[in-house]
Amino acid sequence: MSYLNPLRLHFAGQFQSNVSTVNNDAAHYDNAAFLPQYQDMEGAHMRPPNGWFNPEGDAAFRLLGCTINSAWTPDGAVPSSDPVLGYIIADSDGSVPGKLVDLDPEQQLVSQIWGLQVRIADADGNTLMQSDFEPAAFMDIWDRATGSGGGDTNAGAMYQSVLTNLQWGDVSASPFLTKLQQAAATGLLSIKFNVDGINMDFTSPDFMCGRITGTIGPATATEPQHLVIGRQFMATADPNANANFFIPLGGLNFCVAVVDTDTNTLYVDLGNALSTNIPGGTVNNLGDLTVSVYDPITTPINPAGTMIPLGTIPAGGTGGYADPSWYPTTAGVAALPISPDLMTLVSFRTLAISGNSGIVIAEAPSGAFLRADSYVYRMSPNGTESIPVYAMRYGQPLSGASVSFVLDPSQLQSQQTPDQWPFVGAAPNVAQPTSAISFNGSAQTDGNGIALLNVTAGDPGTARWFNNGSNYGIDGQVYGIRAAFADPSLQDGPVNQWNFISLLLWSGYTPANPVTWTDVQPIFQQYGNLYPVMLRFLNLASYDDVKANAGLLSLAFSLDVTDPNSMPVTRDLSPAKRAAILTWLQNPLPGAVPAAAAPRDVAAVAPQAPPGAVGPRGGKAAAASRRLVLQSN
Repeated sequence: MSYLNPLRLHFAGQFQSNVSTVNNDAAHYDNAAFLPQYQDMEGAHMRPPNGWFNPEGDAAFRLLGCTINSAWTPDGAVPSSDPVLGYIIADSDGSVPGKLVDLDPEQQLVSQIWGLQVRIADADGNTLMQSDFEPAAFMDIWDRATGSGGGDTNAGAMYQSVLTNLQWGDVSASPFLTKLQQAAATGLLSIKFNVDGINMDFTSPDFMCGRITGTIGPATATEPQHLVIGRQFMATADPNANANFFIPLGGLNFCVAVVDTDTNTLYVDLGNALSTNIPGGTVNNLGDLTVSVYDPITTPINPAGTMIPLGTIPAGGTGGYADPSWYPTTAGVAALPISPDLMTLVSFRTLAISGNSGIVIAEAPSGAFLRADSYVYRMSPNGTESIPVYAMRYGQPLSGASVSFVLDPSQLQSQQTPDQWPFVGAAPNVAQPTSAISFNGSAQTDGNGIALLNVTAGDPGTARWFNNGSNYGIDGQVYGIRAAFADPSLQDGPVNQWNFISLLLWSGYTPANPVTWTDVQPIFQQYGNLYPVMLRFLNLASYDDVKANAGLLSLAFSLDVTDPNSMPVTRDLSPAKRAAILTWLQNPLPGAVPAAAAPRDVAAVAPQAPPGAVGPRGGKAAAASRRLVLQSN
């Protein structure tokens, strides 16, 4: 089971992702050379762009005005008499919002949500179900809006996870919620949502807000949390497109479907696959979308190689996917009944979706697909991770398949590029040294289609420290590992560039004994530099301020990282440094404060953008432009 299920609800509304952008720039990690202006809002005609477009962000991720617009059971659509229609999907009403953070300044394309609570509440705000969102990163980011200027505002992406620690109120008034509660007896629900249309105009009341549509359904403990075991439709990049992120050649982005053999129904999720004309706008009309199955065998009716239609998702008219009401009502999920006499063919032949001329997306010809469930990890020296990678074929687990694992930094975002600040070159390339990470080169899938990638972390040293005497910089190193089928016959489909595992390996750290302010001041200083919203409460670079708030800071630094109040909000502090900070907070011994570096004359070394031009915005599009795979082309 998953959200893509006969029993499901769909919601729509807005999200807010109030990220801080100071830490998007590698140069800002240089404590000794950090200038106060790096915490200022960027200017339209200047470079460097200071704190980029939202330096005062607090990293909050919120759900705003999300209503349940439809719900379904195996018997069909829930009638209007069920009060669940009009209930809300909300975040916590008793704690701070969840947090949205990057893995690393050189891997900003797997932003994770931490500490989010998800509630179902009635129209009066009374909680009927409360849960914790298992931290998850986005996947399948693409240039979704086709008719505007570009950048982050044009992007779309999706999140999939599970809801845990379910707490139910009285749901007896809603027959649907009663069934959902019964289906969640294992203590889990599955959730998937699509985000697009982010507003980056700081003068707008909707600044850092965008559209969200989503689906909630049952889940089991035996299935992956962030991945559907189903039919995986694979897109190919358009080689002639000027893409920030990804533009599919066939017009449809990566998507998934599930065949329900109990009801002979195909559930197709197009929520992050259909483009829009403007950010957050109505879905583009690509013509009626026909889902077909490939039949290689000659029959009395069809010649060999025929695509046999299974059903159509209409575009026009009331209820068509180009109808403005369709997307917020369905979150992009369509259900197609399949003729019983085609079910056997569907179970082991390729599915495809086609629309207007040139609009097409399909499974790999072999039907094979491979992906890690969780694909973002943080590790300390000598730490280990056993990462499950799921293989499937035609929507079923694929056992006995050989899987290979290789280092692949191609989608990481090194900041050594000519258009960056002249002094950013102090930050070395990603994924070095390779000796700091070891893992098995291959594995065999078990009876559940799972192959294990076993990673052991070494110490990457200080590969990204700055060479100006500060002995400080970006902690650790970031790496990418890509899984692939070893059998060439299973490598016959497009490769999803986003389908790889990102790992942040922290540097080894041993504090002095006893720990003094000399040891922890650079850590606090860097956090205060990169997260200036903290200056509203205290100056983390000040011994007196930190000592005066030692009790509260000790609580915040001791919280589990899944807690929304956990410090640092960026989740980029190694356990060794966290332990040193907690030790010092219990006995805040003074020490020497590192001397400040001489200020740089930024105006003298930073190139100015030409009049009327706007420099890099510092968001996901700017990060994507630095990918190693693009630099090598």
